[in-house]
Amino acid sequence: MPQSRPVGPFAGGPPAEALTVHSEPLERFRLAEISRALVIAVAVVVHTLWALLTWAVRPRGRRAVDVACEGIVNGFEALGPTFVKLGQLMASSSGVFPAPLANACLRCLDDVPPVSAEKARRVVEEDLGYPVDELFDEFDDRPLAAASVAQVHACTLPDGRKAVLKVQRPDIFRRMVVDLRTAYWGARHLERLEFFRIANATAIIRDLHAATMTELNSAVEADRQARFRENIGAFGDNKGVTTPEIYWDYCGPHVICMERMYGIPLDRFDDLHHLDTRMLIRRGVKVWIEAVLLHGPFHGDVHAGNLWVLEDGRMTLLDFGIVGELPEEWRLILRSLFYATLIDGDFAKVAQGIRALGYAVDHKATDEEIGRQVAFALTPILTRDLGELKISDLIGALVAIGKKWGVASPEEMVLFGKQLGYFERYATQLAPGWILGQDLYLFRNVFPDEVAAKAAERGEVLPAD
Repeated sequence: MPQSRPVGPFAGGPPAEALTVHSEPLERFRLAEISRALVIAVAVVVHTLWALLTWAVRPRGRRAVDVACEGIVNGFEALGPTFVKLGQLMASSSGVFPAPLANACLRCLDDVPPVSAEKARRVVEEDLGYPVDELFDEFDDRPLAAASVAQVHACTLPDGRKAVLKVQRPDIFRRMVVDLRTAYWGARHLERLEFFRIANATAIIRDLHAATMTELNSAVEADRQARFRENIGAFGDNKGVTTPEIYWDYCGPHVICMERMYGIPLDRFDDLHHLDTRMLIRRGVKVWIEAVLLHGPFHGDVHAGNLWVLEDGRMTLLDFGIVGELPEEWRLILRSLFYATLIDGDFAKVAQGIRALGYAVDHKATDEEIGRQVAFALTPILTRDLGELKISDLIGALVAIGKKWGVASPEEMVLFGKQLGYFERYATQLAPGWILGQDLYLFRNVFPDEVAAKAAERGEVLPAD
């Protein structure tokens, strides 16, 4: 191809205005939402009743509640991307939603039917300004994977590099806005019932709305992925972990082009027996912990489909559609929490961080007294085998502490806790007996001098990478 090859609008990186997230208000409820509400109600009721009728004829030892939940999820899948994402949220929040529903929603983590190649090509060409065949040496019309918001196509760049294109579904923004407004209206009415009021259904939809509006901005997602990739090597180590390189010349408002990775999901446990799986999960959590505590943006959806083991034994993190970033004050509190758990047992610094946020300043309890209460709530959780960690316990403890001292923790704290829940599941299989809060290796770059001293005191040699 000649030197003046076609490139997209983000060549060299996105302009600042492309990184602005445009949100739509949730509170509107007009004709489009009224029509959609009727469709949603019919879909959920019909699929649930059909599942129960089928069960009545052939129960096969299943419980009615499990079958009803399967019917609800069938309805979610029929309703499309927004409700698939709602199912994904339920599947990853088993401590919040009833177990039968959360278990049934695990199905939403799988691929969903893709849009046609013709529609996907049209999105690429509208975004990048050129026909697909001029942009790429090869483009596979059959997607490698399809999710609720986008699907992934393999391609080859003009210079021979193997890549993938993440292409948003056509008209997905408008469809999801209508669905989210409708779900919010429904949640407000459902909160008249105790379960939905306790579960804070409207807050769940608000969180999903905020995450979705950000996820629908491909420039923001690609920028976060590029920043995360750069931060992995900030200290010259972490060579066993990576994330795909972004190819900005082929990115646009609805399209992300990135390096193609070859590997298997982390939960293919039987295929990992030739590797040091304990070291594998430790490396991944180390990179993630450093992102949370030091760098800012952290991966907020580390289910196994987004964590792969590559052919060369490295771990890679994929899909940065959901990313959290704690305010610096909260990162300081978490650093103090881990420092106390790992190094000196002084939880008074956690209390000082809480006071620095403007909370508990007039409380008669001293920092030491507050620290002891924090330690009482969290130490048993963070010093257990990660395979025994119950994420609902951790989130419950964080919420209880927040309520006690009037601390309104950011949504990212719950997102942080959910990701620990994923790592909990992997650790059970890959690293039985591993205690995250006592692993010096994870915090080598967070507390370098103190960890070095502690390792020498223990006579422990930390891994080199």
